[in-house]
Amino acid sequence: MAKTGYGKRVAGDEYPHADADFAHLSPRDREIAVFVDHLEEGHAMGYKAIAAEHPRYGQQAVRTSLGRIVLAGHLRWIREHITVEDASMRWVTRTYWSRTPRSEEWWAEFVRERDGKDVTEDHVPGLVRVENAQKAVEQPAPEPEGPAEETGTAYRTLAEVRAADTRMPLSEGDCRSLEPLVAEWLSRGATPGDITKALTDGLPSTVTNPGGLARKRLESKMPPKKAKIRQKAARRARVSRVIMVCGLCDADERTTKILGGLCEECIALIEAEGPAYGHVPDTFLPSPREGDALPGADEVIDVTEKVDALRRAAGLL
Repeated sequence: MAKTGYGKRVAGDEYPHADADFAHLSPRDREIAVFVDHLEEGHAMGYKAIAAEHPRYGQQAVRTSLGRIVLAGHLRWIREHITVEDASMRWVTRTYWSRTPRSEEWWAEFVRERDGKDVTEDHVPGLVRVENAQKAVEQPAPEPEGPAEETGTAYRTLAEVRAADTRMPLSEGDCRSLEPLVAEWLSRGATPGDITKALTDGLPSTVTNPGGLARKRLESKMPPKKAKIRQKAARRARVSRVIMVCGLCDADERTTKILGGLCEECIALIEAEGPAYGHVPDTFLPSPREGDALPGADEVIDVTEKVDALRRAAGLL
């Protein structure tokens, strides 16, 4: 899985699953597309991360296939400029997946709709590089009273009970033994005065076991835990600019031309690896058969027209 706020996101408005979802892709590209389609939202979408989990293909094969899947309209990387109420501005790269192949026009409209969108619920502070040098600095919340300080106060409170009522002369051993209970009282908001009152109110005329009585009262009268302080509402965040990113090299349209989700250099590298369907010969020459050969078994079968039609359908011509 990617860090929170990153990874695979479904673009939306998809058709239901069907056997022909990726029939227009080559066998390898189709297999990787099905693999990606079944990844849960938030999964890392880099080719290295996918290759690490795919049982059949390595990094280079996955990288090339992802490029072809991008060109087929299933996948886009989009960089969103987030402006937050604290005056900070951040670039976040989002990965959007669509089982249904989308046209270049559809993706362009998708980008336009992202611009200005409120992303307060999506925004996770601290995950991305802050580009505004004059961003507001959040003040850390005050730290609660530490255990050591509470323990010291607890011991002193117990030791001073004798002064409040001579019938409760707690020994040093009693004070050490009861420290954790009193520290818990203090952590729940009680004051030393509250504790002293709980230990001395309504005492019998004679107390034979001050330590035992103090423990019983501390346990039975323990105040409830503090209610959790409601977290401060998240600062409003919105997308103030959206740009296309090459799905393979992370270059964006500020510095290079993006065509179909890829930069021209990455498209050239994919094309240099050959067509997605591999080399298909223009003719097939069956081996001659001896004896009772089937009719036409020794003929050269010209399938040039059929192969050209397949290539045109695949966008290779």
